Amino acid sequence: MRIGVLRGRENSYPEAFVAKVNSMGKGVQAEFVQLGGTKLNEPVPYRLILDRMSHEVPYYSVYLKMAALQGTYCINNTFWRSADDKFFGYCAAEKLGIAEPKTVVLPNREYVDDVTAESLRNMWPTDFQYYAEFVGLPCIMKPAFGGGWKDVYKIHDLEELYQRYDNSKSKTMMLQELITWDLYIRVPTIGRRWARAIRYDPAPGGMGGYNQDYDILPRDVRDKSEELSLRFNQALGYDMNALEFAFKDGKYYGIDLTNYTPDLDYRSLKDAHFPWAVERMAEFAVEKALSDEPTPAVPDFRGLMLR
Repeated sequence: MRIGVLRGRENSYPEAFVAKVNSMGKGVQAEFVQLGGTKLNEPVPYRLILDRMSHEVPYYSVYLKMAALQGTYCINNTFWRSADDKFFGYCAAEKLGIAEPKTVVLPNREYVDDVTAESLRNMWPTDFQYYAEFVGLPCIMKPAFGGGWKDVYKIHDLEELYQRYDNSKSKTMMLQELITWDLYIRVPTIGRRWARAIRYDPAPGGMGGYNQDYDILPRDVRDKSEELSLRFNQALGYDMNALEFAFKDGKYYGIDLTNYTPDLDYRSLKDAHFPWAVERMAEFAVEKALSDEPTPAVPDFRGLMLR
């Protein structure tokens, strides 16, 4: 029984995960996947694949879809990543009872060359002043498809909004109400059953990332953050995620909710939280590897094969 791991530049988490699985004595062996071209329906040697890189390497995503079709359980479900975006995550969270800042998704500033004026006949001119007034200034501009705090800007006035929008090129951008939070919380979640709410500093140049004291958050705030995170992941099917909440006046505002490949690096989590992330993922992955459960929401061809 084999578990494969797709990794990119990160070392600490994938290597610790492989070592932990191989030390558990459950008859499951973990290793790094080696790929260099794939034939149609080529047998996949892995019962489960932990995916830490297909969001940046499209070939990996293509391979994972074929693997899932063969019954390989994939963490996370690459079919789901193809469907979600940050704006959808906010919409889903609001449906689940999680408070959301006022948010607007904007049409792209630029398109590929084949998209002409005729291609955009459904598009009306965007009233930027109207939407700026709706979310309020200052506000946040950020991508609908993104992560790692890339291309996230604080917008102070209309002139700056126009400038950032013009520079966004083909990215799909959003405007979002700025929440002046009392506490900022990040919640790594594993397997839709474990969540760890941690006080977090998102500001560039600030104290830096995850607070090492798990108990620094008030117990009721920590418990509620974990409850909301699990509810969201159970509804959307994320086996690996990290949600961010801005806590203000007793309300939990979902700020970043759909992180297909969350940061679980030792340099971020450090000693207080890294072992938890490794151990929970290893426990969950081995359980799924030993089951016959396929990746959810994958077409099931059993019973339909031509004989």
